[in-house]
Amino acid sequence: MRPDFKDIEKAGERLKGVIQRSPLIRSGYFSRMLGAEIFLKLENLQETGAFKVRGAYNRLSQLHPEQRQQGVVAASAGNHAQGIAWASARLGIASTLVMPEDVSIRKLLSVKEYGAEVILSGAHYNDACTHAEALCRDNGSIFVPAFDDPDIIAGQGTIGLELAENIRSDAAVVVPVGGGGLISGIAIALKTLCPQVRIIGVQTKSCPSTAMSLERNSPVTVTVLPTLADGIAVNRPGEITFPVIQKYVDEMVLVEEEGIAGAILNLMDKANVIAEGAGATPLAALLDGQVSTKAHQYILIISGG
Repeated sequence: MRPDFKDIEKAGERLKGVIQRSPLIRSGYFSRMLGAEIFLKLENLQETGAFKVRGAYNRLSQLHPEQRQQGVVAASAGNHAQGIAWASARLGIASTLVMPEDVSIRKLLSVKEYGAEVILSGAHYNDACTHAEALCRDNGSIFVPAFDDPDIIAGQGTIGLELAENIRSDAAVVVPVGGGGLISGIAIALKTLCPQVRIIGVQTKSCPSTAMSLERNSPVTVTVLPTLADGIAVNRPGEITFPVIQKYVDEMVLVEEEGIAGAILNLMDKANVIAEGAGATPLAALLDGQVSTKAHQYILIISGG
């Protein structure tokens, strides 16, 4: 079932006092370079280093006591795992995270620090997800999807609530896209509160699953190539998220690996922002001239770091 704006408002109430409101900062350097007002929404400054804590806490906080006793299982290349581990620790729920075998050591250690059990399985997110779903069938744990879940999407949509308080009607919001949970939540919130705001999604050419799905008007599965943006290396958009993207997203663009690398360095050098590959894709899209949507103000979602 697709979430609606009221679900996002309820998520915002649940997250009050739990998840910090991330800073929205103007970059003078990028504004001068690109000839528009450039703002960075710094979700990389969340406690776990990414926006995923929003959806994770919103989902887990609604589990009934008996469900909490069953424990939760999730699959992730890193950020969702950290979000689930953090939320589980806060709520006293046992968690098992299945991660790809080549996962970042930093993210692996972070998940373990929150007390979660970690299982390494497969080369990509989808392999880990298959293992996680099988584990739930075997032991009766609750499976928590990384993106294709109404409560996860609603939690991510609280970013849109924050943006709506300051955004101009002629603005565009540029969002990294993997499975589509982040852009779906933001789009539902902003298109409800500020219908004229444009929503732009960004994927890497190494994993253009949503871009290709939009071209074909139906979800398709792609082969994932090596990428700096491992956080959005999802080979197929979600069954819930894809119709939301079709309805609300104004443009979907692709960036090269070289552009992602350059954006990471530019964010570090010119804005003192540490972003991972996925989080740097919105800037890469603008710097490489991939965005055709014209706006006086661009808000870039720095999704993780």
